[in-house]
Amino acid sequence: MADPKNQSSFMSSLCFGSIEEDLILPYPQMKQPERETLKNIIGSLEQLLKPHEKDFRVWDRAGELPPAFIEELKQFGLFSLVIPEAFGGMGLSATAYSRTLQEAAKYDASVSVTVGAHSSIGMRGLLLFGTDAQKQKYLPKLATGEMIAAFCLTEPGAGSDAASITTTAVKEGDHWVLNGNKLWITNGGIAQFFTVFAKTGGVGERGHMTAFIVTRDLAGISTGHHEDKMGLRASNTTTVHFDNVKVPLENVLGEEGKGFKVAMKILNSGRTGLGGGTVGAMKKLIELSTKQAKERVQFGKPIAEYGLVRQKLGHMVVECFAAESAVNMVNHFIDSGHEEYAVEAAITKVFGTEALWRTADEALQIAGGNGFMCEFPYERMVRDSRINRIFEGTNEILRLFIALTAMNEVGGELKELASSLKGVFDNPIKGFGVLSEYALRRASLATSVVKREKGAFTKLHPAVKEKQEQFQELTRDLAAAVDRILRKHGKNIIGKQFATKRLADIMIDLFVLASTLSRVSTAISEKGATACTKELEILEVFSGQVRRRVKSNFNKIDDNDDEHIKSLADHALDAEGYTWDNV
Repeated sequence: MADPKNQSSFMSSLCFGSIEEDLILPYPQMKQPERETLKNIIGSLEQLLKPHEKDFRVWDRAGELPPAFIEELKQFGLFSLVIPEAFGGMGLSATAYSRTLQEAAKYDASVSVTVGAHSSIGMRGLLLFGTDAQKQKYLPKLATGEMIAAFCLTEPGAGSDAASITTTAVKEGDHWVLNGNKLWITNGGIAQFFTVFAKTGGVGERGHMTAFIVTRDLAGISTGHHEDKMGLRASNTTTVHFDNVKVPLENVLGEEGKGFKVAMKILNSGRTGLGGGTVGAMKKLIELSTKQAKERVQFGKPIAEYGLVRQKLGHMVVECFAAESAVNMVNHFIDSGHEEYAVEAAITKVFGTEALWRTADEALQIAGGNGFMCEFPYERMVRDSRINRIFEGTNEILRLFIALTAMNEVGGELKELASSLKGVFDNPIKGFGVLSEYALRRASLATSVVKREKGAFTKLHPAVKEKQEQFQELTRDLAAAVDRILRKHGKNIIGKQFATKRLADIMIDLFVLASTLSRVSTAISEKGATACTKELEILEVFSGQVRRRVKSNFNKIDDNDDEHIKSLADHALDAEGYTWDNV
């Protein structure tokens, strides 16, 4: 696999037309000792959660996981998954942790989110930025569940715009005085350990926030009522209020004033847990849908025999395989010590949550009237899956993050190119060197004459050669699209969200396709093409979908209806509604 010292981002390189194949080939495999540990965990999870399958519906309607069940989760060790063994935890890798959440999500999303909010974001900052003293003090209690963790960033006026928080922390002597309100905090009502973000800059100063460890025993902490939610109803979600809470100086998490960096690192690191949950839910829905399709008889035969039902099932399988491929790849980046994975992690969140939404919708459709009834699990899974596209970064915000971050290096090079051309008409030789170098690279992309070790795969199995060539073609499309959009909009690209979304959608498709291509190629190398006919069929279908979407997005860079859409939106905003009533 890739050398951990190679810290380039796969997607940033792809924006230049460079395929860093050593980052994704061969496809990662879990080591045998951890595989055995994971088998034991999965078996134990079945023993713990399967007896409660009927309870999950009851608890969803009641809007609460009973305290006795939370105790069962603690006794099982589900709050210790990522905590190092030295502190009493299981010390699971990112891959094994994600797979564990995947299994939990098959039974109930509220359970998966309760455990995930604790490990993925609630106490993740302590693992990433905590001092030795902080870890010694809190990790053992977090491992046993004596302390359940919550992540406190969102506020009534600060969701995706994290830098606009109004919660404040003012240093006074040997402590900080914390004041403010946090909104929609998962585990808020049952947590004893809070990772809290507060503004520590001057009055009116935007940003400059700091992360703090805040524990329930400090005076001035209160929580609101349990929120009545559309989905994930049994998971605990509350407001958290801080009223002149005196936080010890040693409870600063990371560096003072660097809280935004801490928050983003936590969210980036934790997204594969959410990705694992989406894959687990998709697998469960495929299981339910295939059984339903075989058992439900219409017009004298099972609906599984009808083409349109089989089409739905086939697409579910393709998207689940693709999402799982990408999630596992990012987990490998983390486990191997690769640092530049934020864009790819965001991609797994966007693709996985949207694939799950489509899968849940189609599963309910296959179930027909049963799907709409509360006694069956479909409607609950549809409700539970909807929040995934909102929390831990809305998919709209993440699309902007994906595109702008991945093409940042290209923008930097174009900026350097522009700087080199200043005064070029006074001295035509001045900028010729860098201009020629950049122009040659762009020409090579346009004509497919690229350096083999960078612009093309060299290690894929010959059985996927056609898909390899297709990916290389789409990579050139991506590099050309990035170049064209940056030249067209320059620094104004920040405000061009339609164009940025198109780039993001191309990048999302290409990373997921690269992960799928790697997985199928590696499987063929290990088992032979004959044993991998279904994997090849998945690759055939998914690569065709990606090619059509990428080509469409590429063509719309210059030929689109963006201005008409914006004009119609302006009209609706001015009227505050729809103006074509026919009465």
